[in-house]
Amino acid sequence: MGDQQAGLTQELHPLVRRVLAPNPSAFTYTGTQTYIIGRGEVAVIDPGPDLAAHVEAILAATSGETMRHIVCTHTHRDHSPATRALQAATGAEIVGCAPLALSDDGPRADASFDEDYAPDRVLREGERLRGPGWTLEAVATPGHTSNHLCYALVEAGALFTGDHVMGWSTTVVSPPDGDMAAYMASLDKLQARADAIYYPAHGEPVEAPARLVRGLIGHRRQREGQILRALDAGPGVIPDMVAQMYKGLDPRLTGAAGRSVLAHLIDLGARGLVEQDGEAWKKAA
Repeated sequence: MGDQQAGLTQELHPLVRRVLAPNPSAFTYTGTQTYIIGRGEVAVIDPGPDLAAHVEAILAATSGETMRHIVCTHTHRDHSPATRALQAATGAEIVGCAPLALSDDGPRADASFDEDYAPDRVLREGERLRGPGWTLEAVATPGHTSNHLCYALVEAGALFTGDHVMGWSTTVVSPPDGDMAAYMASLDKLQARADAIYYPAHGEPVEAPARLVRGLIGHRRQREGQILRALDAGPGVIPDMVAQMYKGLDPRLTGAAGRSVLAHLIDLGARGLVEQDGEAWKKAA
């Protein structure tokens, strides 16, 4: 399943094809993966950035077929902007996550919010889209963003996880819209499911999803413990915590790491374990 090349169509399952967008970066890995669901009458999940070459590749991959639905997991700019060009070319309805009007002050310039996203229909938990031989069911997974949805392909035992669970890295949770408590609850929700495989927006398919989700939960709890232990020595500021906890981190990711630490601190504060003291944080009295 590896050796992806932007613009080429790969079949991962009789009901699943993917097309890689040409937008690799420190945050998107090899790029955003657009998934085509079904044959004949299809849905497209996460159409990606508004890049003409990528839109043309999706249209070429579905040539001779009818695109019924353009589906988004969330509205970061590497996921949803191509909805407009695809809808103009095909007439398909834009469905899925709710629009989000929020300025993100995080460091992810490539993944700031798509303010022009305008769905024809918002899907809620458990709502379904259907085509010949396939069914997609919305699974609400807030945390990475407040409007994040995953989609279960019922016939394949598969879950399209967007950025909630990725095949190459942990997920950035960046306040104010990113919420660590919601993210952890969404991981717990996935852990209770029985999906056989995950298809993330970035990275290869996850063929042992239950094990990965357990690991992600453990990783976040470990980070939480690191923060609390760091504050045992007295008040601390986020840059110092990042330097202490993220040894050997790619410098391009320092800001994102700081956002995730902030998300943990906000969660710990809501639980009464820490409190803010100016720019510093300290253990709650």
